[in-house]
Amino acid sequence: MEFDTIAAISTPLGEGAIAIVRLSGSNAISIANQIFHSPNGKNLFNQASHTIHYGHLVDSETDEIVEEVMLSLMKGPKTFTREDVVEINCHGGIVSVNRVLKLVLINGARLAEPGEFTKRAFLNGRIDLSQAEAVMDLIRAKTDKAMNVALGQMDGRLSRLIKTLRQALLETIAQVEVNIDYPEYDDVEEMTIPLMIKNGMWVKEEIEKLLVTSSQGKILREGLSTAIIGRPNVGKSSLLNSLIQENKAIVTDIAGTTRDIIEEYVNVRGVPLKLVDTAGIRETEDIVERIGVEKSRQVLKEADLILLVLNNAEKLTIEDRRLFEAIEGMDVIIIINKTDLPTQIELEEIKQLAGEKRIVTTSLLQEEGIDELEEAIASLFFEGTIESSDITYVSNARHISLLHLAKETITDAIEAAQTDVPVDMIQIDVTRTWEILGEIVGDTVEESLLDQLFSQFCLGK
Repeated sequence: MEFDTIAAISTPLGEGAIAIVRLSGSNAISIANQIFHSPNGKNLFNQASHTIHYGHLVDSETDEIVEEVMLSLMKGPKTFTREDVVEINCHGGIVSVNRVLKLVLINGARLAEPGEFTKRAFLNGRIDLSQAEAVMDLIRAKTDKAMNVALGQMDGRLSRLIKTLRQALLETIAQVEVNIDYPEYDDVEEMTIPLMIKNGMWVKEEIEKLLVTSSQGKILREGLSTAIIGRPNVGKSSLLNSLIQENKAIVTDIAGTTRDIIEEYVNVRGVPLKLVDTAGIRETEDIVERIGVEKSRQVLKEADLILLVLNNAEKLTIEDRRLFEAIEGMDVIIIINKTDLPTQIELEEIKQLAGEKRIVTTSLLQEEGIDELEEAIASLFFEGTIESSDITYVSNARHISLLHLAKETITDAIEAAQTDVPVDMIQIDVTRTWEILGEIVGDTVEESLLDQLFSQFCLGK
């Protein structure tokens, strides 16, 4: 499959030592050869693949030197896109890198669409769809463990398992076809039904194993939306600052200081948290604060994890008790803060209100209790540990949805095989399962879905 030649800036815009403009396509070397001048007059077509060359980019119309560069030459098919690829390493800076890109486009390249390099890698058979999606997961990873999960998927761990499952289903489908073509042989049907049940049960069990890891994998990929809630001046902003180890939120003794939502990502023992410091929830006449309180209530409804902060130095109020009612049925850790002050809060009542919810005591002023809080967060969702090195995690919402659907269809096939349903009717569910699993790796995916998926990528990737 041959495409036109695309180009894009593959490094973040801004000041830096080096920026990269990448070209890919059948004319990538030709375009580079037109504008690249080396001290000894190298012809790039005569150079070995996977070599790097020093020289200048020159505008042929004006003979003006545009940039001093190092040019990496990689000939297909041993490249990411399986096409000829040229990477121009120039000085980092908005002006310099845009001048290089403009020169490349003037000489015949087309500006790449978001994710088009990775899309070409998929369309040219270099990677499958699940590996392509892992590229973006790798870029967006917020913790080491999330990155390890993405690397495992990029390496093809999920792809290999899905292809093995599809092969088992294919063998079943082939056996059914034999049964349909030769109905006069009773022994064929006697072989078909047991094989269908055996392979179907195995496929179902493997899908269930993947789905067991899906909740943890999704958390590693997307992070836990974590709302810090409580009355004003109980220490919510101090908690945010302690977890991110930065004075992001304003901390004062004045109740109602936080008027709006503050969001920040933090790595807690391998668990990425999207921390949301909310305005203190209370009745107020201040119109600005009241808007913040309403936003806080909305965040509370959407959060995966609630950190409810209470003041150890004050008795429980009606507002505190209402917060306990609001978090009923949610994943919550209760934090009793300001333990450096004399205890006024009713601990027995808190235990009664909390039920089985974890209670942690802290003195954020003296930086006490943070380790215990982090351990509580990790244990709540991962039982304290995350074994990402030897487990195939499913973290992508699209994959999870397809696996649930595949489980339903293979279950239908197994149940039908265990009754008197005609074998050709059972084949419909088996074939549908095979197709659904194929959507994960891209073997049976529609063009519109590909466009949607790759449009979410950054330019130059």
